[in-house]
Amino acid sequence: MAGSRLPRQLFLQGVAAVFMFAFASLYTQIPGLYGPEGILPARRTLRPQGKGRWPQLWETPTLLWETPLLGLDTAQGLELLSLLGTLLALGALLLHQLRHFLVYLLLWAAYLSAYQVGQVFLYFQWDSLLLETGFLALLVAPLRLPPRHKHAQGRLAGVLPHEDLPFWLVRWLLFRLMFASGVVKLTSRCPAWWGLTALTYHFETQCLPTPASWFAHHLPVWLHKLSVVATFLIEIAVPPLFFAPVRRLRLAAFYSQVLLQVLIIITGNYNFFNLLTLVLTTALLDDAHLAGNSRRKKTPSSWPKALLALLALLLELAVYGLLAFGVVYCFGLEVDWEQHSVHSKTTFTFHQFSQWLKMVTLPTMWLGAASLAWELLTALWRWTQVRGWLQKFCAAVQLSVFGMATVALFTISLVPYSYMEPSTHGRLWTGAHRLFGTVEHLQLAHSYGLFRRMTGLGGRPEVVLEGSYDGHHWTEIEFMYKPGNVSRAPPIVAPHQPRLDWQMWFAALGPHTHSPWFTSLVLRLLQGKEPVIRLIQNHAPRYPFHKQPPTYVRAQRYKYRFSKPGEQGTRARPDPAAPAAPWLRRSAGCGNSCLPWRPLPCSGGSSGPWWPLGSCRPFWAPGPPLGPRRRSTGQPPRRTWWLPANKLPQPPT
Repeated sequence: MAGSRLPRQLFLQGVAAVFMFAFASLYTQIPGLYGPEGILPARRTLRPQGKGRWPQLWETPTLLWETPLLGLDTAQGLELLSLLGTLLALGALLLHQLRHFLVYLLLWAAYLSAYQVGQVFLYFQWDSLLLETGFLALLVAPLRLPPRHKHAQGRLAGVLPHEDLPFWLVRWLLFRLMFASGVVKLTSRCPAWWGLTALTYHFETQCLPTPASWFAHHLPVWLHKLSVVATFLIEIAVPPLFFAPVRRLRLAAFYSQVLLQVLIIITGNYNFFNLLTLVLTTALLDDAHLAGNSRRKKTPSSWPKALLALLALLLELAVYGLLAFGVVYCFGLEVDWEQHSVHSKTTFTFHQFSQWLKMVTLPTMWLGAASLAWELLTALWRWTQVRGWLQKFCAAVQLSVFGMATVALFTISLVPYSYMEPSTHGRLWTGAHRLFGTVEHLQLAHSYGLFRRMTGLGGRPEVVLEGSYDGHHWTEIEFMYKPGNVSRAPPIVAPHQPRLDWQMWFAALGPHTHSPWFTSLVLRLLQGKEPVIRLIQNHAPRYPFHKQPPTYVRAQRYKYRFSKPGEQGTRARPDPAAPAAPWLRRSAGCGNSCLPWRPLPCSGGSSGPWWPLGSCRPFWAPGPPLGPRRRSTGQPPRRTWWLPANKLPQPPT
């Protein structure tokens, strides 16, 4: 039986690296997001409710309750936590001695503390995923460091029979993440996913494209559709192989997931999310594969082993054949030799898929339970091999504690996992619901489902802010990362997440009243608050109003699309030496859907809301207690600053 010592170490290193990126990225944005002059001041989120210290900490688990003892406000405490988290994660990444239970406990507690006051800017699925992964990492991390001496380590190996139990939860988390991400694309009834055309829009309409997105967008449509089929295969059909008894099937599943995540990294800026997903895939590996011993062909020494090897090979071939047949049958794949393309279409209906999902959701839970039972039996067998009554007693205590923790976390995770199939969710054991409700505020388990629906099917909507001193001559305020200037190529941003740029993408999908933080952003720009300005441009001369704040700010809505290869060379540019523009845009105002796409400059017209200086005042709108269930990214904040939008003055005539 292959061990998992090397994959566990790789997992702990990877989690430390992701925590380092997450904390460092957040640290640079705290003054503008959560400072006293920020968009959503963090001090407003923590207000004592007259409860005792421990009940208050249990209800809203954050270390920032203790910042007044250090003479710091909430934002300063958040900066301190982020800085310490960055340094501690860097140490765990580089030093074997710091990959300890207490270190990962501190990292998880620090990020949970930030999450509790982060409001809408920290309510992304990858933040929830990092919290869940971080908690698993503290269980995977050793309570004490294993000795370096080979003889001592071999003697200790039987004393730690529980080591693989928490690591199995990482595999289960990866399964839930990938399977749900594939299923929700179809349960959403999004016509782009059902028509296999999602990728013809995705590269152009995603939040922060990369330079490679332009090239991926202009690949043939048939290849886009075939890529969607491959996505469904990798996200829905392959994840059950994570629990396959045949090692080569698990490795094939591993490489398919790595391929998908690497392609997403190349074509999109999704901060640390894809890196974190790659870290989760380490649960599919073993020591032999990482040590390079997999390629050594071993001749079976006896006929039972030879028979098992033959059965494993036949099972492997049967699985590959079944996957190939299923893809061809469900998506009607046909090779067109004349056009050198592959035609594909969805051959099943929404009702058929819903019935299939209803049929398989509960069996996938039983599959996970059976796999966990096998891990428990394996751990129990290892415990029987421990020599010495004292070592056996210590191993029994550890096995009991970690075994119960593993079973409890698995049970808790069934509740959010079942959200994707309502009837199964309703039939789930009531004890699981109660247990999940008890610890829900600790963010130990979440439901996942990325890219549920494609947006911007008629061009990506984009909000462009413009400022003016007189209300007639307008200057565009360009962000560092999000599309704005049509002549600027998309940048490479990951693993950093510019959280304001991300929320601007969500704001463009609806009216500004659906994004209460947006008018708070406008107020800070009218006031000329430097921390907020640095979120938009960290180099002051690039911000057009760095010398004096604007008197007026307005929001214009445009629709952007990637320029075509021919369009780049035929359009006149003010500077002939300037690079060709990768973007085209048109105004997205009412009644102008037939306007041509062009590199549209700031116009003198007014199609968006106006915010003159001094016209609006922030006020505090308390929300419900912290900790409600959220199933998708970019939800409105529970508590936030917002500005009244029903008393906006008219622009000057």
